[in-house]
Amino acid sequence: MNARSLSRTLLFATALSGGVASAQTVFTVSSWVPPAHTLSTVQKNWCDLLEKESAGRMKCNILPKGVAAAPGTFDAVRDGLADISYTVDGYTPGRFINTQVAEFPFLGNSATATSVAYQRIYSKYFAPLGEHRGVKALAVFTHGPGIIFTTKQPVASAADAAKLKFRIGGGNINELSKAMGWNTTLKPAPESFEMLSTGVMDGTFFPDESVASFKLSMVRHATTFPGGLYNTSFVFMMNQAKYNALSPQDKAVVDKLSGETAARMFGEGWDKVDAASRELQKTQGVTRIVADKAFVKAVMDKQDYLETKWAASAQVKGLQNPKAVLAEFRAEIAKVK
Repeated sequence: MNARSLSRTLLFATALSGGVASAQTVFTVSSWVPPAHTLSTVQKNWCDLLEKESAGRMKCNILPKGVAAAPGTFDAVRDGLADISYTVDGYTPGRFINTQVAEFPFLGNSATATSVAYQRIYSKYFAPLGEHRGVKALAVFTHGPGIIFTTKQPVASAADAAKLKFRIGGGNINELSKAMGWNTTLKPAPESFEMLSTGVMDGTFFPDESVASFKLSMVRHATTFPGGLYNTSFVFMMNQAKYNALSPQDKAVVDKLSGETAARMFGEGWDKVDAASRELQKTQGVTRIVADKAFVKAVMDKQDYLETKWAASAQVKGLQNPKAVLAEFRAEIAKVK
């Protein structure tokens, strides 16, 4: 082989090896809350971990704004408008049934515990039933305990709540509010600031974190419940076709970082910002009260019926012995470290 032929061969080999080295899967990632919100930051942390664990074979392109409003995000990921995102199951009422188990009152005071326990129950019972059919469910998780926040007057009883107008995020709290006779409007979280600042709503149901994240400086009162008045079921997801196209090696990396790993990341992130927001609320002058036994009982009396109603619907969808699954979920929450 002469020098010229050898040179061409070396150039070809170099180009070929360079092409292989540069082969990379890029995921388009969407978030419908601000970049500083814990949902956005944890999603980015997960993406960073994905790139590290895959030695750079996979990375994320995080979009500057969401490809769809929160209620349309599931379909956006399913249809490939984004490869990775998350959504609230309750933003599309009636679409997801089994996941409502994570939305009930009095589940726990830690997003980490409820998220990890929820993931375990989901993997065991709900995933086999195709609850999020159409996408690759990477993880499920919850936020911290739900609280009643108001702008002008405290809520010390069910009767107090009945006099006011509230923004809510959907799911079981929507049904519970109707059962309690409260005046509520189903709207995504990012709309809360305008609704409260203009006086269209008197309050909102949120975890602690949201007062800081959505800059709700007009909030003056908070009513907490042991274990939360409600919770919210989230799904963290990937476009199914994008996942299917990955190599076995890269699928293994995605799977390793999914499930409890991702659920714990979101839960721990939420607990951290909940705590920070409670400190902010002190400087904001937010007065906190704990719901008394009468208020808690009023909620429990209505919730008992809703859990029975849920169990019947879940059984129709194929879940065997839903009440036992709920009991197992509550027991699992207590086990999480």
